[in-house]
Amino acid sequence: MFDNLSFKLDRAFKTLKGTGTITEINVASTVKEIRRALIDADVNYKVAKDVTDRIKEEALGRDVLIAVSPGQLLVKITQEELTKLMGGAKEDINLKGDPAVVLISGLQGSGKTTFSGKLAAFLKKQGRQVLLVGCDIYRPAAIEQLKTLGGQIGVEVYAEPENKDAVTIAKNAIAHAKKTGKKTVIIDTAGRLAVDDKMMDEISVLKSTVNPSETLFVVDSMTGQDAVNTAKTFDERLDFDGVVLTKLDGDSRGGAAISIRHVVNKPIKFISTGEKMENLDIFYPDRMAQRILGMGDVISLVEKAQQSFDEDEAKRINAKIRKNQFNFDDFLSQLEQIKKMGNIKDLLGMIPGMGKAMRGLDIDDDSFKPIEAIIKSMTPGERENPDIIDGSRRKRLAAGSGRSIQEVNNLMKQFGDMKKMMKQMNNMGGAKKALGALGGRRR
Repeated sequence: MFDNLSFKLDRAFKTLKGTGTITEINVASTVKEIRRALIDADVNYKVAKDVTDRIKEEALGRDVLIAVSPGQLLVKITQEELTKLMGGAKEDINLKGDPAVVLISGLQGSGKTTFSGKLAAFLKKQGRQVLLVGCDIYRPAAIEQLKTLGGQIGVEVYAEPENKDAVTIAKNAIAHAKKTGKKTVIIDTAGRLAVDDKMMDEISVLKSTVNPSETLFVVDSMTGQDAVNTAKTFDERLDFDGVVLTKLDGDSRGGAAISIRHVVNKPIKFISTGEKMENLDIFYPDRMAQRILGMGDVISLVEKAQQSFDEDEAKRINAKIRKNQFNFDDFLSQLEQIKKMGNIKDLLGMIPGMGKAMRGLDIDDDSFKPIEAIIKSMTPGERENPDIIDGSRRKRLAAGSGRSIQEVNNLMKQFGDMKKMMKQMNNMGGAKKALGALGGRRR
């Protein structure tokens, strides 16, 4: 979503390269480009002007250190101001109460039901007993969708398909949660138009009746600045507690994500990408600012890895690497673990410098499919012992997987190179020892 904005900001900072000092003249031209980039990204003009005025004021008030170029200093200041603009620090969801009640609101088609399932999966991972409640009494497929999602993540769904009173359904669901020991109730409501007074009255009554500990407004990031205006209208009626940005992997300009906090003065609490239940992240303004500026987000990448990788599986793989027995079955297992972490392009963008390198490249979750097809065309013996895969076997693998012989050869070479690297790591005493030595040098 932020590729175009990142590119334009990067271009703006380059105007200061080679300059030894910060002056009002060279900062003014750079700040003008930053403002233009923000407005092009669909950030509200007043918001863009306010933030760039602060960037200019900060830049002119700081001395440039010998070790830092003016361009680097301006990147740092822009990161600080973008972080403030998006909220400063992350804010947690409020789950007080027994049970804690989370009310989900938003426009039609914003992704409320999918988010409800993702939030349930997120809280279940934290050890909470969750109940999903279908209170969309207008869209017949909504309850079925919620039941499907609940089945995928192993969370109970409470619904009364024949009942057309959302308030009664919610009250009965909370009573059911208390009876069954559920600590969190997530109520999925009907999508509504902000201008529809009847629908807005209904959710207002629902909120006052169930008294939720948290009311979240789900907004489709793809709708741009309209999303910000809608959020403002909803907040005037509902006084919600936080915002959820969905479809952040889309190709819109990203202005809603940057300016919504400033306009409604309510924190963004979650961001969502894709349809997978695990594709939900807590929103960290500082990390998002870093990613927009092409600085990566290593902390989030490590956290995703920790959540997705199985500790016992990691130990097993490490033992095989130490014995130089890593094979294609192990490789396939590692690919599955990586895929669980989320969108591949999004993950690569978290690595510093990779965002710029990938600009314009089409990388998606299907990138691993050719590799998986070739490996799954192998016999158990070939996966266990790749050294037996000769020329005739490679031709058979190409035919069986529907890939070219060149792709098979490339995979075999890459796998061989990877095994050599693993062997070298073992010879050096292993990755742990190497990292320990690096840590010692830093001290």
